[in-house]
Amino acid sequence: MDAQSEKIISHYAAAYQQLYKRNPKDVRILGNGWVSVNGAKMRVSELEYLTVQLQQEYNQGRTLEQRRNIVNRLLKWFKQ
Repeated sequence: MDAQSEKIISHYAAAYQQLYKRNPKDVRILGNGWVSVNGAKMRVSELEYLTVQLQQEYNQGRTLEQRRNIVNRLLKWFKQ
């Protein structure tokens, strides 16, 4: 399970970095399917779910940014 835990922690750290532009501070394996994230003890499966949530939040932000860029380009085009 430790190899799987390390993989999930790695995915979490990448998603966290992508969204917040910094590395998570305290993420470590406690053993027996448990991890500690910023002092909060949780199951590895919960961290996996949290990672999916972070990825979705990042993707939503990108979508909003893309829409904003399209609207701004249209506004500039109409102003011509």
